[in-house]
This record gives sequence, structure tokens and C-alpha cells, in this order.
Amino acid sequence: MTTDVASHRKPKQHPLAGNTARTAATLALAGVATATALDGTGNATPPPTKDQVKARVGQYYREAEVATERYNGVREKADRARSALDGLQDEAARRTERLTAARNALGSFATAQYREGGLPPAVRLLLSSSPDRYLERASLADRAGSLQAVALTRVRSELRGVERVRTTAAARLAELKDEQAALSRHKRTVEAKLDDARRLLDRLTAEERAAFHGGGEAAGAPAGGSSAGGAERGTAASTAPLGERAGRSAPRGGAQAPTERAARAVAFAYSALGKPYVWGATGPSGFDCSGLTQAAWRSAGVSLPRTTYTQINAGRRIGRSQLAPGDLVFFYSGVSHVGLYIGGGKMIHAPHPGAPVRIAPVDQMPFAGAARPV
Repeated sequence: MTTDVASHRKPKQHPLAGNTARTAATLALAGVATATALDGTGNATPPPTKDQVKARVGQYYREAEVATERYNGVREKADRARSALDGLQDEAARRTERLTAARNALGSFATAQYREGGLPPAVRLLLSSSPDRYLERASLADRAGSLQAVALTRVRSELRGVERVRTTAAARLAELKDEQAALSRHKRTVEAKLDDARRLLDRLTAEERAAFHGGGEAAGAPAGGSSAGGAERGTAASTAPLGERAGRSAPRGGAQAPTERAARAVAFAYSALGKPYVWGATGPSGFDCSGLTQAAWRSAGVSLPRTTYTQINAGRRIGRSQLAPGDLVFFYSGVSHVGLYIGGGKMIHAPHPGAPVRIAPVDQMPFAGAARPV
């Protein structure tokens, strides 16, 4: 009887249930271990090949150059805003001086009126010992009243002028702050891209890095040159005599420049061979691509805008078959790179960080257009 009760209370189990649970747990653990092992194998990214490193570095340099041209454009706008703000502040100071003078003149009239005691004209006539003299003074007082009205009008005008200039200056200041913030953003972008490129280049040997930065003629100049350093501004000018520079306007097998100005621009570009690429720089010791072309044509007396995407519209657009020494040649779909054509299918350009100003084939990059400064 006791056995029956115990049997009645004991739950009935399937004979395979215990084994099945243990088996399932074992399989689950094995699956996790296998998955972990497979994940470790699948996620292990092989190191990039030399060609992949070079391709990625080239992409980073192109992206950095796009950001550099944006930086150059914003910097040009910031310079204009700063110059305008300086002019407005000078104008505000001059207007404030005139306002002070007008107020002083108005105060003189008020002081004179106070000294008269504010008596009505008829009373002053009765009290006067000399009516004729009073009438003369009254006439002078009328003219003084007219001058006072003029002075008051001048005060109001100068006050409006000062307020207008100060309002405009405040708007320019806000614009300048916006441009400076944009400058900082573009600068960070450029530096980040260049840092990415440097990290990848560090995977190559010194010989491989030198080969990557090669690929152009530098007229015997050293292939060094750093570059990632920040923006260097300056007025570039060649130190070679004009005759010597003009005599070098045509490269070996190339064509003569069509004009004296074009010859001067080409000669300047030759004088810059070997100088380092420095992003944001217009010389004299370093250049970025648009900084070099701007400086070259500046030496010829022609003012070009600062960026590639504005330089392409600065002169007369020409076809590739019409190229002549001195023309500007542009590359990539975003018009992010520019060089100076020297004839014979070649150009002088500032390629990228680590590569100095050099001669290179125009076919080296995807051609986007050309322009002839006038």
C-alpha cells in the first residue's frame, strides 16, 4: 500500500527525456564553440596588399584635396569678410567723431540760448537800452536758430549713419565667425585624411613609399618635402632673371607659350620645381595645386581666384586639342586638381603631400577641362 502511494505521487517520465536534454545542451555548447571559432576565422581581415595600400592612399589624398580646395575657398571668403569688417570699423570711428563734433556744436547753441535767459522777444525789446542794437541781435539770433536747426539735422544724420555702419559691421562679424567655424571643420577633415594616408604609408617600406611618391620629373630637385603641415601664405615671386625664365618657357620638345604673360607663368612654374606640396599654401616656399597656378599667373600680372573650381571659370574655356603652354588643366569630376600646361602633353603641378612640384603627363589623371587666363 505504501509503495502504491509513492508510485502514485512520483511523476511519470519519458524514458528518453533525460538523455535528450543532456544531448541538446551538449550540442548547443558545441555550436557556440564552433560559431566562435568560425567567427574568429571569418573576421580575421588579411592585411591589404601593396596595391591596395597605394589605391587607398591615393583615394585619401584626393579626398584631402577636395577638402583643401573647400578650405581655400572659405579662407578667401573669410579674408574678404575680415577686410570688410576692418573697413566698417574705421568708418564707424570716423562717423563717431563727426557725431561728437555735431553734438558739441548743438550744445554750444543750447548754452547760448540758456545765457539769454529764455525771455520772450517783446520783453527783451522793452528792457533793451538800444532798440536798434536789439533788432540787430535779434536778426543774428534768427540766423543762429537756423544754424541750430542745421546742426540738429546733422546730429540726427550722423547718428543714423553710425547705427547703420555698426549694424552692418555686426553682420560682417557674424559672417566671419561662421567662416572661421567652417575653416576649422575643413581643416580637421584635411588633417584626418592625411593622417589616414600616413598610417597606410607606414605599412610600406621606404623604397615603396619613395616609388609611390615618384612618377614625375622634378628637374633634379629632391623628392622630399613634407606637406601635411598647415597653410602657408605668401607672395610668390621667382628669383630668376626674366630673360632666363622666358627662355625656359618651352620644355624639351614642347611648344612656345603663345603670349609673354603665358611665358612668364610657365617660367614661374619651372622655378617652383622641387618645392614641397603644402596644403593651403600659395608660396613662396611651398604650394598646393591651385596655389601654384595662382602664384604662377600672379607673377605674370594676372589675378586668378584661389580655388580649382573658381579658376576653371576665370578664363576662356578651351578644348583639350587647343592646349598651349600656360593654360590651366583640371582633373577629376569634382574639378579638385589643377596643373599648368607646358606643352608636349605635360604639365607642372603640385601633386600631393610628400610629392614636390614636378612635371607630369596630362594623361596621368582623369581630365576634367581646361581654361586659358586672359
